[in-house]
Amino acid sequence: MSFPAVQTKELTLPQRRRTDRQVSRKIPPELRRWKIDFSTETNVFRRLVWRLKEDAQFLRTAIQLAFALLCIWIGYEFHLFVKWGISGGSESYVARPPGVEGFLPISALMSLSYWIQNGIINNIHPASIFILLAIVGIGLLLKKAFCSWLCPLGTLSEALWLLGEKMFGRNLRVTRWLDYPLRSLKYLLLFYFVYAIASMDVSSLRHFIYSPYNKVADIKMYLFFAEISSFALWTILILMVGSIIIKNFWCRYLCPYGALLGLASFLSPLKITRNKTTCIDCELCTKACPSSIKVHKAGRVWSDECMSCLECVEACPVKNTLVMSASPRTTRPVPSWVFGARIAGVFVGVTGLAMLTGHWQNGITKQEYQRRFQELNKPVYQHFRGSVPEYAPND
Repeated sequence: MSFPAVQTKELTLPQRRRTDRQVSRKIPPELRRWKIDFSTETNVFRRLVWRLKEDAQFLRTAIQLAFALLCIWIGYEFHLFVKWGISGGSESYVARPPGVEGFLPISALMSLSYWIQNGIINNIHPASIFILLAIVGIGLLLKKAFCSWLCPLGTLSEALWLLGEKMFGRNLRVTRWLDYPLRSLKYLLLFYFVYAIASMDVSSLRHFIYSPYNKVADIKMYLFFAEISSFALWTILILMVGSIIIKNFWCRYLCPYGALLGLASFLSPLKITRNKTTCIDCELCTKACPSSIKVHKAGRVWSDECMSCLECVEACPVKNTLVMSASPRTTRPVPSWVFGARIAGVFVGVTGLAMLTGHWQNGITKQEYQRRFQELNKPVYQHFRGSVPEYAPND
């Protein structure tokens, strides 16, 4: 059975919705994937649970918001911690939240390299190692799901391009001859960081990890944004404008984490799978994909840009034709709620292991932090292109 194909082109949001309705009307009722009317359930709690189970995008948004709120809570606690330290202890003491180490990717890579080479998990930023392992673990098992389900920058990036689509009716599509070179930038950044860290021996890594600078790297990061320069502010504003105009501008072209997870995703057993015998070539999956992947031409989506957002799966109007599955020989789907639970489970499981084994909190005491807060402007707390000044044992 065949149906008229819909030509792929850049459509405005209202045009896409009209096309979706036109295609849906052409599908026989027995093959059509019917939309669920959740309003038929009057009990609010049961309706919420039902929607979380059956509506992939509602579930993903809920997980995104929950993780974003967690990051905001961590940020607020860290703000209070820094406020205490800068005040010289006159403000109320709030313990430093270890979760802030998730925003120290360079220190995490160095700590991981040091652990691999030396067998020691350092006690300066131990949580960063396990957060990095959780993120990479998600990439190996569930493709780049971290980017579209958990990453706070990914959530912000998605909100910005959705805002742009709402404002202008569509987002700017970068031509292929420019898109490929721009996408290579994040891999060049990843290669630079990995090569630089992999070239360091155990002694060099130890010198950096236990340096005064690295001990307060999270505080330095906070002060960078709290006392942001005009150049840095304009850079962030330009990136935000770029993300409004172009879908996932930062994630697609500049994020080294995205590059790392893109490479890891090739090993993931789970991939978007298309049943060619029931596909009607409507191309709605390709139109829905925020990463501009030609989903309608793929048997299995191997692209390093696939973020497992399940937008294409939700857009497919035919039953069991486009699914997330573990094998190319079956289209038995992994339910969205199971997929979401696995993402959260891997992250909570790995970070929980760090807590249970005593590798979550760092070994810097409250008294040492008090001293270091008062010394932040000393030369020993500076760095230059990854190198730190020489320091004495008591520094």
